[in-house]
Amino acid sequence: MTTAAMHHSINYVEITVTDLDAAKSFYARAFGWEFVDYGPGYAGIASRAGGDEVGGLLVSEEARPVGGPFVLLYSDDLDGSARAIADSGGTITQGPYAFPGGRRLHFTDPSGNELGVWASD
Repeated sequence: MTTAAMHHSINYVEITVTDLDAAKSFYARAFGWEFVDYGPGYAGIASRAGGDEVGGLLVSEEARPVGGPFVLLYSDDLDGSARAIADSGGTITQGPYAFPGGRRLHFTDPSGNELGVWASD
């Protein structure tokens, strides 16, 4: 199944990582992500709905600097996601904490990228 791209919508998120195998292992264990390998420097992130990829992991000497766009994932079980992140080698840097509309946390992956996870009330 291929999803139709929508004009001016976010279509793909690329995460720069320093160790592709460690990043794939972390995101697979923590969130159940699956990957499409394109060689030693790139892996596509497979869509859970099937069809097109939703992003990728790009190898670089260092992760992107802090201060860029902040990626948030959704969770049906924020506390379970926090445990999975920690158990998979990530570090919870904030939360979980309440915010208007639910709860969220911030974490860093093994390359030092900061992302967030949120859950509705």
